[in-house]
Amino acid sequence: MGESYQENVRKDIFARFFDLRRQITIVYVLVMAFTIGVAVVLFNVFIERFYLYEKEHALVNIYRDMNEEAAAGLLKSGRFSIDLENYSAINNASIIIITENYDTIQIYSNEPEERLLFELKDNMLGFSTYKELLYKTEDIVMVRKEDTRTGKEYLEMWGELSDSSLFLMRSAMDSIRKSADIAIRLLAGIGSFSIVLGATIIYLTTRRISSPIREITEISERVSNMDFTAKYEGRETNEIGKLGHSINKMSTNLEEAISELKEANLELQKDIGEKEKIDALRKEFVASVSHELKTPIAIIQGYAEGLKEDMDNLEDREYYCGVIIDEAQKMNNMVKRLLTLSQLEAGSSTITIDRFDICAMIDNVVVNSAVIAKKHNIELTIEKHAPIYVWADEFKIEEVFTNYFSNAVKYCGEEEPRCIDVSYEMLENKVRVNVFNTGAHITDEEMEHIWERFYKADKSHNRKMGGTGIGLSIVKAIMEAHKQDYGVENKDNGVNFYFTLDCSNK
Repeated sequence: MGESYQENVRKDIFARFFDLRRQITIVYVLVMAFTIGVAVVLFNVFIERFYLYEKEHALVNIYRDMNEEAAAGLLKSGRFSIDLENYSAINNASIIIITENYDTIQIYSNEPEERLLFELKDNMLGFSTYKELLYKTEDIVMVRKEDTRTGKEYLEMWGELSDSSLFLMRSAMDSIRKSADIAIRLLAGIGSFSIVLGATIIYLTTRRISSPIREITEISERVSNMDFTAKYEGRETNEIGKLGHSINKMSTNLEEAISELKEANLELQKDIGEKEKIDALRKEFVASVSHELKTPIAIIQGYAEGLKEDMDNLEDREYYCGVIIDEAQKMNNMVKRLLTLSQLEAGSSTITIDRFDICAMIDNVVVNSAVIAKKHNIELTIEKHAPIYVWADEFKIEEVFTNYFSNAVKYCGEEEPRCIDVSYEMLENKVRVNVFNTGAHITDEEMEHIWERFYKADKSHNRKMGGTGIGLSIVKAIMEAHKQDYGVENKDNGVNFYFTLDCSNK
């Protein structure tokens, strides 16, 4: 316990000593020191070459100016004398121009004239030696050479001008190296001062950054300990301010999420409490299936036993067989519909979307069912409409409409007039199909359960009305698979079932 406490204390001291401000300052100093160090090394390696390169170009440019003045016959002019003096001073170069007879025309140098004449004569006669040839044309030569008398190294250029005058320019390499050394020391000094100044400024200014970050860290710790009252109050508009306000939002959302989680736990407990109700519904489902199959099985068994007694009457035998076949077909239909419903609810039944004319499909179903309507003395009205092309699974939508239509026939009522009306209602990018039948209204209680499997308004499950109570469950599953609206509504003198589909009249 003591060791853990001491370790935590050491970590806290270390974290405070190397806080964000100090870390940023240290990183800045290291980066700047490395950058300036690299710059000094590169400067030291390349500065002499750069100075030499610049000096070469400067001497070439002086030569070109002298050559132009020589061509114009102005080498002895006062203006050129001033220019030559400036060239010599700026480039720290000794310059001498002489005639073919070695008479001096112009000279600017801190060296004796005799020394320059001697060098020029040796160079022109080819007696001099040099360390490196830098530049050579038909008229001029530029070399690096060492003065045998003084041991100093020079950059020399000599040659002939356009008026046959001879010239010599030379600049001591010591001056170049001295300039480079001064530049390097200046760079190192300025860099060191910049590091110190920058580190001081960064250490002082980063407080504006580190303080809100420290505050955000403390708020995060409080939030992690489920204290959602901690809020960031800073007014910064930069990323730190956005982070602080994001933590506030996260704290609020986390508090709401925990609250919702507690509510969800209460709901879960409530759902667990409703387990008995779910079990009752399951038992009701099993009972409903058993009831629906019990009657046809009993009928089939009874009529089969009658056939077994060697019934002599041929008409009775045919009647018994017809009843058995009819009941077996009803059982078969109910099992098929149960399988269809299970597949739809499990999502294993594929929805194939095609474009088809819903009016033509409904007309075909109504024509095939018109005999049934006529048999029950039902007046059938279907709206004549131009083709309405929809996008849906034609086979399954036909099953939806067939269920609606068969229910309309079944529950059309006993009082005259008995009517079924099929109509269309165009909505925005959709069509609504309505199947209306006269008859009794559906109660509010029945509205809540009408789409459930095996639910019938007639709880006695008598066989007078027929049906299994699965049809509307299949309708619900198909329409939800299509993600379309469906429903039922009471009208003044009857009930209207409807569904919608995406349509296009193109």
